[in-house]
Amino acid sequence: MDADTLALTGVVMAMMRAATPLIFAALGEVMTEKAGVLNLGVEGMMLMGAVAAFTAAVTTGSPVLGLIAAMLAGMLMALLFAFLTQTLMANQVATGLALTIFGVGLSAFVGRDMVGQTVEPLAAIQLGALSRIPVVGPLLFGHDPLVYVSLALAAAVWWFLRRSRSGLVVRAVGENPQAAHAIGYPVRLIRYAAILFGGAMSGLGGAYLSLVYTPMWIEGMTAGRGWIALALVVFASWRAERVLLGAYLFGGITIAQLHLQSSGGLAVPSQILTMLPYLATILVLVLISRDETRIRLNAPASLGKLFHPEG
Repeated sequence: MDADTLALTGVVMAMMRAATPLIFAALGEVMTEKAGVLNLGVEGMMLMGAVAAFTAAVTTGSPVLGLIAAMLAGMLMALLFAFLTQTLMANQVATGLALTIFGVGLSAFVGRDMVGQTVEPLAAIQLGALSRIPVVGPLLFGHDPLVYVSLALAAAVWWFLRRSRSGLVVRAVGENPQAAHAIGYPVRLIRYAAILFGGAMSGLGGAYLSLVYTPMWIEGMTAGRGWIALALVVFASWRAERVLLGAYLFGGITIAQLHLQSSGGLAVPSQILTMLPYLATILVLVLISRDETRIRLNAPASLGKLFHPEG
């Protein structure tokens, strides 16, 4: 394999790793929003997942227990959000923003004694001769397990929402909760389940950052990825398969700006290059927002609206 091909392979693999936490968080939010709930606390749940995963992995020496701890931490944050918005009928937007602020502060407090510590990252799967096939081998068989889990999860969420009866019920709750309630579906319970799934996936996305992507704990290490995941849901038109496309697009932009900074080929301040993924997020949202028909056709009709059962 020549140097250019090797470099390109490395860039693609790095792009897939950069996209993986976005895939987890965005797929969780797709499920939540399909049930008609808007949870803007993804950033806070990811941070709590990251610090819980790192703490558990350092304490027990097991990255698997770290992943479990991250999912539980994300679910606990999501449970708090669900209780406030579904039981106490708090405003979803305000509660989600408060959840992010709470997650930022609590994660910094929990991880205050572990800043700068490192942990052994999850190793890439090695399949012998298959992993050594030029170009194809590293791209298909040279990743850590969570990259493959993210791909499988995207397929599972797509099948669940588009092909299963339970997924149809979730979508019905997001479209018209009053009608779903009238025919006997437990709307609040379904929304609770969707919110908890979203929390678990956000926690898993945070765990990927602290155990694989940057195997250490740094305060605020999500660096806005939770907000990018929220934008991805809109970019993907609330469809799981399109989340992959959007995540790899933003992952590619992230890796591109890192390579531009390291190469020194552009006489541009590094701060400008660091802004590229976030500028791309804003640009995408602006372009999508101009197409009101597309949003109206794809967004759940009751997204962000409180459900008041009658009778």
